Amino acid sequence: MSTPGEPERPVVPGIMNSLPGHVDGQLAQVGVVHGGISFNYQTVQATEPAGRRLDQVPRPPRDFVNRRGDLAELDDLFGHGDTPGCPIGVFSGLPGIGKTAAACQWAHNNKPRFPGGQLFVDFASLRSGTGGDVSEALATCLRTLGVRDPYLPAGLADRTALYRDLSAERRMLVVLDDVTRPAQVTALLPQGPGSAVLATSTWRLGELVLDGASLLHLDTFDVDSAMELLAAVCGAQRIADEPAASAQLVELLGGLPIAIRICGARLLIHRRLTISALVDELSDEQSRLSRITVSSAHEERTVSAALEIAYRDLPEPAARVYRVLGHLPCLSFDTALAALAAELDTMEEVQEALDTLETASLLSVTDDGRYALHGLVRLHARDTARALDPPGAERETVHRVTGHYLALTAMADLAVRADRLRISGVAEVLRAAGSDAVADPFAGSDDPGRDAISWLEAERANILAVLRGAARFGLVRQVWQLAEAFTALFFHHRYLADWRESLELGADAARHDDNAAAEARLRSLLSRPLLDLGQDEQAKAQLDTAERLSVESGNVVLQASVQEFLGRYWDLHDSNRAVDAYRTSLALNTEAGEERGEALARYFLGRAQSSAGDHVTALTALARARDTFLTLRDERMAARALADTGRVEARLGDPEGVATLSRAADALHQAGAFHYEAQALEDLADLLDDPVEVRNCLRRALTVYKDGGSPRAAVVLARLTSD
Repeated sequence: MSTPGEPERPVVPGIMNSLPGHVDGQLAQVGVVHGGISFNYQTVQATEPAGRRLDQVPRPPRDFVNRRGDLAELDDLFGHGDTPGCPIGVFSGLPGIGKTAAACQWAHNNKPRFPGGQLFVDFASLRSGTGGDVSEALATCLRTLGVRDPYLPAGLADRTALYRDLSAERRMLVVLDDVTRPAQVTALLPQGPGSAVLATSTWRLGELVLDGASLLHLDTFDVDSAMELLAAVCGAQRIADEPAASAQLVELLGGLPIAIRICGARLLIHRRLTISALVDELSDEQSRLSRITVSSAHEERTVSAALEIAYRDLPEPAARVYRVLGHLPCLSFDTALAALAAELDTMEEVQEALDTLETASLLSVTDDGRYALHGLVRLHARDTARALDPPGAERETVHRVTGHYLALTAMADLAVRADRLRISGVAEVLRAAGSDAVADPFAGSDDPGRDAISWLEAERANILAVLRGAARFGLVRQVWQLAEAFTALFFHHRYLADWRESLELGADAARHDDNAAAEARLRSLLSRPLLDLGQDEQAKAQLDTAERLSVESGNVVLQASVQEFLGRYWDLHDSNRAVDAYRTSLALNTEAGEERGEALARYFLGRAQSSAGDHVTALTALARARDTFLTLRDERMAARALADTGRVEARLGDPEGVATLSRAADALHQAGAFHYEAQALEDLADLLDDPVEVRNCLRRALTVYKDGGSPRAAVVLARLTSD
């Protein structure tokens, strides 16, 4: 084409492109034009076919379960469409928690509320560069609303404006899946009255609160919901056939829906695989995560893959702390412990990383303000650390954390009873544990002993987990020292299974540390939970070894203690031999000048004398022991001596026995000696005439025994149900 007055340009012979008809678009590049040219400008209009309804949200899983409370909360948030503005709901939570399923379920339930249709954008498939995913998401929505590609604006701002214009006449729901930034939500808010946006994100996206969003964090399933989902996937009959194994399975999976679905699919595909066999397979923590997988001819689904996506989105400081947390042997932790484990200089650094991990839903905050990783997340963090961090990093982390807990547990043990027999030198323990960096939390307390017991109670699961981790890495000295100090808790609260495991770990560690005294001490202590569990012969075997080792050690006080524990065994089998053992213990304690040891031996001697029928002599021994305990301000042992005094009085037919036992039960409760309180209440129930008072005593005793896992719980329950 030439302009007027300009000569015609020659056409190259043999080369010609013909473009008849009309051209859609904003630009046409041509050479020679034959005929007239008409330019038609028109506004962009949706070209949606008549009668077509926008329905892009995927159907929810057929076996969708639970989330009733979360869906009801969303119902309340979105109301009935009469509220001004566009309500925004954001489901957040762990990868694989079921955010997309919950969003699709709500959308499916509420189709009639959005006659303008439902749009769905999967941001995971759109991520490219900063802002690019938002622009492409807008393009996707505009195409759905009827805008053909030639009319799509090129710029983000123009696309946003056109989207707002086209959505203004619709009442629609926009579901945005797997968003990672607030802008991905705010750019896609529809303008039509009654419209709403429902987003899902691993990240909590707290900034959206400024735009009026409601953040709905999804939690893992409880046991009932997890069992319901497992049954929906693999069949209810499988669950009915193996109910106990099914409960174990969902516990191992931590109630994480994606893990439950994968394992359910394995059970469905491999019909010969029993739930019990799958539980056995997953019981090994070292390989558990890699075994939660299901494969088909085209793909493999794993929990690791879902968590890996979340990990890759982390900034490097948070990613490093995440890997360190995978090495923590404890189940929960505070900021100080995380800083110690990660060897960070400032609390601000570690707090920023922890905040990032919490925002990414990889870390949760417990009711007491501490942090915790979901079990499968912890395994992923550990596996990632093993793949990326230097060899030996895990052992060093466990060593630092064990030292931290050893220092605090030793301080707690001292606060409970400073004059208790200990094989480990307290000063040595605190020095080796680096206690200069650990402040004594019980110093200056009005009641340091009670506060120490409360701390040990709260940290019980963590200390036991630390013991296991330290034992796995062969930190033998730290293990037996921690086990010895940890026993302070179990003298007050009888968690028999935990007490037994901790002492077994400690005794084995002391043996490997070639410390006869420590091994003797821990094996003699181990006899206590074994006797309470009714495993008398195992207890006797431990005591025989302890007796031999205590003599080898040359520690007279230790020998006296082992004789006392031997007396406890003979209390159950031979009263006369019990009396002999306690007399030996008394003589050894006197030789060593151990005043509290003497009082303990005399107390147990009085009990054994009463069992042998010498009640009058027993009362004298018990009275002397109680006086010494009171002088030493050992209220717990003084209350125990008072309880046995009441028992002996009752055997003598003295009516004061009831009042004495009642006072002793109250004193034991005040001292926090609940196991011995329960024993006193059982004996008191035998002496009372009022049926109501009897049942009250037995109910309280039953509660204590149940909490401690004592076999006595079954005996007391049978007595209550038979009355």
